[in-house]
Amino acid sequence: MKFKKLMALGMAAVMTMSLAACGSSDNTTGNASNEDAASTDANAPADSSTSSNDTTDKTGVPTIDEITVGEDYKDLTASIKVLTNRTDIVDTVYAGYAQQFMELYPNITVEYEGITDYEESVSLRLSAGGWGDIMFIPTGVSKNELSTYFAPIGDYNTLNSIYNFVDEKTFEGTVYGIANGGTASGIAYNKKIWADAGITEMPKTPEAFLEDLQKIKDNTEAVPLYTNFAAKWTMGAWDAYTDCAATGDPDFHNNMPHMKDPFAKRDDMTGPYAVYYILYEAVARGLVEEDPASSDWESSKGAINRGEIATMVLGSWAVEQFKEAGDNPDDIGYMPFPITVNGKQYAGSGGNYAFGINKDATDENKIASLLYMKWLVEESTIYLDEGSIPARKDGEYPSLLEAFDGVELLTNTAAPDGEEDLFDDVNNESEVGINNNDYPDCEILEAALYGTRSLDEVMDEWNQKWSAAQESLGVEVNK
Repeated sequence: MKFKKLMALGMAAVMTMSLAACGSSDNTTGNASNEDAASTDANAPADSSTSSNDTTDKTGVPTIDEITVGEDYKDLTASIKVLTNRTDIVDTVYAGYAQQFMELYPNITVEYEGITDYEESVSLRLSAGGWGDIMFIPTGVSKNELSTYFAPIGDYNTLNSIYNFVDEKTFEGTVYGIANGGTASGIAYNKKIWADAGITEMPKTPEAFLEDLQKIKDNTEAVPLYTNFAAKWTMGAWDAYTDCAATGDPDFHNNMPHMKDPFAKRDDMTGPYAVYYILYEAVARGLVEEDPASSDWESSKGAINRGEIATMVLGSWAVEQFKEAGDNPDDIGYMPFPITVNGKQYAGSGGNYAFGINKDATDENKIASLLYMKWLVEESTIYLDEGSIPARKDGEYPSLLEAFDGVELLTNTAAPDGEEDLFDDVNNESEVGINNNDYPDCEILEAALYGTRSLDEVMDEWNQKWSAAQESLGVEVNK
């Protein structure tokens, strides 16, 4: 399923009044309804700058590593629009970032637009054009499509020595996006509820985790595991645990297109099957909210803070939001994902949404966007505020990962030359949709909730689709 198909699905979802945006990953943040967030028409072009009175000797659009914020382009006049999914803080925290930057560059105006149902909305607007100057790159944009929509911001070999997660938005040696920090793959939980249930050790295997959820159900009033099914994008977060965290192998993601039956059950309960086993069994055993279809993302933040929810499977980015949602921030913790590989636990780390710049923006707006992007990822307090792994490799890790002592943090290795988009090709051709579509995880939940299919039946179907895609694309399969 290529990006055009994703946009078609998004349009269909809009027409059928779907509950929320498609999305993934432990790589996105929550968004709340905000009818007044958009201050301009969705299809109106961004306000172009009217002057390029730069007093430096620079010509053309530089790369992000070539500019010095606060020194270069002090006389540049531009007006840029930034699209974000963070409707909950767009008019407060993000507006504050813009104000700080505009004090440094008084001739550059920064305007934010918060978007509900982010993935669906921006996917449609990308095709229409005129969406603004900076956006969080939608997860449905494949690497080989990056240059269609976004401006190059630097060379991979140069930027990879400076920033984390650069390979995620790189194609053929060119970088098109810088991650808004990163997350580790674990589980957010209410420490008080887990203690009240009599749990004294963090689980290290899928079955131990499920047993702990049962203890919570038996001994407390809290929902053991809240799926946030209605939000849909939160379901896609489960996919992020299927590579490094479930295998301890940073090359698993790159090898997966060549694997035979990657979703098959392993005897040691590792790999993708083990991740989806936890989701399926938690639902089948009644360890989730009573009616997943009526769950609510925004209210769940306060509920886990109050102890009404015990556990949510989301990236580490969610911890700060849960802490800020009530009077019990110290009750919120973050544990490693409960899979052990040869006696050791691992946690995958990856980038959040990445900032991308509109390739059709004027040169002045591209430069202004580069300045603001660099200021955000290097000089603002965004990573402290959101508890994220910083974009810069020399940045300080958030304190919430102190609980990961003894857990090895891994990042997927860059794809081999010539295979930069191979995973996307097989994944999309198969229509399984790992990490770019919430449907697979929703399919598992519904199968468990209604008892229509076993997990083995679902995984067998995925393996068949994967094999068919490999054959269709002529991919060599390692037996």
